[in-house]
Amino acid sequence: MAVLKGLLLARASMVARGLCSSSSTVSSGFELRSAPSFASKQLPLQRSPTGRNYQWVFLGCPGVGKGTYASRLSNLIGVPHIATGDLVRDELASSGPLSSQLAEIVNQGKLVSDEIIIDLLAKRLEAGEAKGETGFILDGFPRTVRQAEILEGVTDIDLVVNLKLREEALLAKCLGRRICSQCGGNYNIASIDIKGENGQPGMYMAPLLPPPQCASKLITRSDDTEEVVKERLRVYDELTKPVEEFYRLRGKLLEFDLPGGIPESWPKLLQALNLGDNDDKRSAAA
Repeated sequence: MAVLKGLLLARASMVARGLCSSSSTVSSGFELRSAPSFASKQLPLQRSPTGRNYQWVFLGCPGVGKGTYASRLSNLIGVPHIATGDLVRDELASSGPLSSQLAEIVNQGKLVSDEIIIDLLAKRLEAGEAKGETGFILDGFPRTVRQAEILEGVTDIDLVVNLKLREEALLAKCLGRRICSQCGGNYNIASIDIKGENGQPGMYMAPLLPPPQCASKLITRSDDTEEVVKERLRVYDELTKPVEEFYRLRGKLLEFDLPGGIPESWPKLLQALNLGDNDDKRSAAA
């Protein structure tokens, strides 16, 4: 992945200096210009230990469950789950030179700049290569069309999974998120029970409660307040939804409406990904 890391940084620099095109959103609608061909720099799809090629991207609003489902699929198909949100939080916890700048951005619900995200992602790819990792499931990148073009210029993404959930459920999920301060485990105390109305089916999502040893150690993320969550959803609609169209036009977008919690959604997601025929695979990722 060292080649991918180098090309990622080089491509980002070229876009920043205006040496290659960058699509934009305009008030009259979505405007897309095809990224220039970089055929000589295209990487082969990274090969997983199972012999399958997996370079996937997960899209979806904050709180939709990208990390939950991407990590399960990571265990299932044998490629690393790389979440840029985790990279940012790790940098915040490191008290490094970027930590104070990142804290201000995150606490306001804003998007971290392309330059910072690409730098953190490139470092993560380099570390993964040192451990012998191949392939990836990206979660949280790309978040803008500019980032999508940068990624497209250096490698071939073969599938983009767009997870979708009702906004009222999204808000409840975000406000219910908790982290164990000792082990770092992620849990959710929200019990979501939406009644069906106006032709829409009902939805129930059970809480994901911690084991007894973590119950007294739960903390709330500093950015999981109602004001910040609503701002993150607004920013997503403004900047990230065009990324869905970017991949839809390329025939790589798989739309998946979550029907409920993990018990209801996981088997159907596996079926949508043509991974649902093997019961052993289901249990391996559970």
